[in-house]
Amino acid sequence: MKGRLLSSISILLLGVTALSGASVPVIRLPPLPPTPPDLARRAHEEISARNRGSARSSTTSVWKVTSPAGGVMYLGGSIHRLERNDFPLPPAFDRAFDRSDRLAFEIAPSSVSALSLRLRRTGFYPPGDNLSRHLSARTYAQVVELFNRAGIPKSKLNRFRPWFAVYLCLSAEGSSDGPGVEAHFGERARVARRTVEGIESAEEAARPFAALTDRHSEQLLGLGFSPEVTKSRRDLAAIKRAWRDGDVEVAANTFRAAYGEFPAIGDGMIANRNRAWLPRLKTFLESGKTYYVLAGIAHLGGRDGLLALLRGQGCRIEQM
Repeated sequence: MKGRLLSSISILLLGVTALSGASVPVIRLPPLPPTPPDLARRAHEEISARNRGSARSSTTSVWKVTSPAGGVMYLGGSIHRLERNDFPLPPAFDRAFDRSDRLAFEIAPSSVSALSLRLRRTGFYPPGDNLSRHLSARTYAQVVELFNRAGIPKSKLNRFRPWFAVYLCLSAEGSSDGPGVEAHFGERARVARRTVEGIESAEEAARPFAALTDRHSEQLLGLGFSPEVTKSRRDLAAIKRAWRDGDVEVAANTFRAAYGEFPAIGDGMIANRNRAWLPRLKTFLESGKTYYVLAGIAHLGGRDGLLALLRGQGCRIEQM
């Protein structure tokens, strides 16, 4: 259970910054950085040169959504970090891009600066407060030891809120030699001179983290010292397989099981955001334009997933 929650938090925390290219300055821990524009560009050129017929899946995490009024939108599930050997993507991802004229991510690239600022404001304690006041002595000692080995002194660590320390721990573990789905299509959009919009604002993206209580934050931080980290990596691999094969229910079940003991965290990270996004998605469908929306795979499946919510609005959902 703890390993699954760790893998779920890893995807969500890294996704908030990786998908939009946001970065958090001041940090000297070796975090998983956002995909640099030059890497995305090189990867795009290399991937485009390959034979797309070698993609390995006949169905995948892309759906055509048709509203009762006839508006069309394509909805793709994303993994925010991929390896180069995960490319080329299944052909449906590119078909959806080719058939659309607008692109939307969870957060618009133009909101990167605002998101970075918001993360700093919500992830750092104000003067007069510090991390040691919000953790048990045991957890705090473990965190201090970990960050000290990474060269981050206690004086700097004390500025971080627990969830922000979780982000840094998970980022330091991660590695990726290729772009994520959004970075790949962000580069295609750049070449096509297509604007990329956002489903939510920087403030809305940071809100679930700011809302975490000390208790929930410490629970998340404690998972970083769990012996089940290796299992969490296996769960990440399973989620990636489910994403490629278009089995969003497997991904949704993994996240649901992970959050079983922490329902408030799961609702804040997934269900509440999905419901908040629904009016925006309906606006896309009613715009007269064809949008291609890319959102993290965790947001698509399950009873609170975007696919179920759109069906509830009378939309026809067709997997590509």
